Amino acid sequence: MERRAAFAQSGLPSRKLESWRYTDLRPLAALDPIAAPAIVDTTALAADLPALSGPRLVFVNGRRAPALSVAPPSDIIAAGGFVADPARFAALPLAVLNAQFAQEGAEIVVPDRFDAGRLTLVHLTQAEDTTPVFTHLRHRIALGAGATLTLVEYAAGHGVYWHNPVIEITLAPGARLRHIRIQAETQESFHTATLFVDLLAGARYEAFTLGLGARLARSETHARLGGTGAHAALSGAQLLRGNQHGDITSVVAHDAPGCTSRQTVKNVLAGRARGVFQGRIEVARAAQKTDGYQMSQALLLSPEAEIDCKPELEIFADDVKCSHGATIGALDPEQLFYLRARGIPEAAARAMLVRAFLDEAIEGVADGAARALLESAIGGWWEGA
Repeated sequence: MERRAAFAQSGLPSRKLESWRYTDLRPLAALDPIAAPAIVDTTALAADLPALSGPRLVFVNGRRAPALSVAPPSDIIAAGGFVADPARFAALPLAVLNAQFAQEGAEIVVPDRFDAGRLTLVHLTQAEDTTPVFTHLRHRIALGAGATLTLVEYAAGHGVYWHNPVIEITLAPGARLRHIRIQAETQESFHTATLFVDLLAGARYEAFTLGLGARLARSETHARLGGTGAHAALSGAQLLRGNQHGDITSVVAHDAPGCTSRQTVKNVLAGRARGVFQGRIEVARAAQKTDGYQMSQALLLSPEAEIDCKPELEIFADDVKCSHGATIGALDPEQLFYLRARGIPEAAARAMLVRAFLDEAIEGVADGAARALLESAIGGWWEGA
């Protein structure tokens, strides 16, 4: 009854809300999941871990899995059980639900001027029978002044479930975070992630999000550039097929002068898949010399695929450079013919053209191992499609 009462009070967002106009959560509401049970023996899930060496924090069914984790350097504080003040998220229903049901999480703190290398954050969900389950993880990541970290976030699982994580990130002056996110949930699952990023003077946040799995997925980012010279780059790609629905939504608030932001999102859609991109740039009156750019590009591999794009600019400063754009198209038949004429099989030729389309989005991923993981995931998707 507690769970139902909380859902009744907060509720899932409906399409009556402008920010949810293109994504319908009624299938999720009909799921009626229960809290994911604890998995006693997590070692059986080792095969689901990404092929990345180095420290990692693994959570199974919303709980820390020490048997699968590799402790980070002692210089990094990685505590569990972080819970934030839910008042900050009052206008975001899914973040409110996360605060109500949050099970566990991690608090990762990198001290000033420390290079923490690469850390992998893994979310695995295991629904053992036909009963749908949910997980609500909440993490906080804080980088001190001049600190650097490469964070690879990976989500996967088995069965029917709803994964609804919230991550709060704070970057002190001069800090730099490279954030690679891979969503490879099951085709029967629901994935709704909310990310908050606060950047102070000179901080840099460089993110790439790859959406492959889930029946319905939404990755929502709220970035605030609150210090002079801060920079946020939010790139992403969605590769969807069948009846999948993928939504990338971002709100970038320029609250300080001299800040820059870049958003590049690519969608590859096959079958009856539907992709959504909503990108909003907000420029405050004090944020002079702002430079903001966003671009959405979609490649439709089927006449039944659909893409919805809604770029927005809200500008109150007068000395700014902001732009946005969107393109939609199919594979170029002349390029396909050129490759086929040189003996390349059709499937391989189409894969080469799709890969070339995605190049711009992933070229900013500097970590070699993380990039190889992305390449492998994209290759696996194409074989499945």
